[in-house]
Amino acid sequence: MTGQDLMGEMQAKITLLDKAIEKLHSRGKALADAEYKYRIALRQKVLLERDNKTPVSIISDVCRGDEEIARLRFDRDVAEAMYRSVQEAINTYKLEIKILDNQIAREWGRPQF
Repeated sequence: MTGQDLMGEMQAKITLLDKAIEKLHSRGKALADAEYKYRIALRQKVLLERDNKTPVSIISDVCRGDEEIARLRFDRDVAEAMYRSVQEAINTYKLEIKILDNQIAREWGRPQF
């Protein structure tokens, strides 16, 4: 691979990194929104169960077993997985860029930083 090929590949990785960083913002917002909805619904369900005189020791299990609460928690967990996948993609792109930078340094004989 020539130095120009390496530079082109590095530029492509930088473009992918930029897109992943933009996506991280939207995925982070989706995660925060899902967490918000889950916590609000869980709080409301806990208060409802307390009003119904449900024993305190089982309120948590009863609430988390509720179909709506479970769905909201699932949505939150999916949003978290999507957020973390973008974080991992960013780390991968950064590593690939560093590897390409080192290859370019060896190819062109410039000092490494």
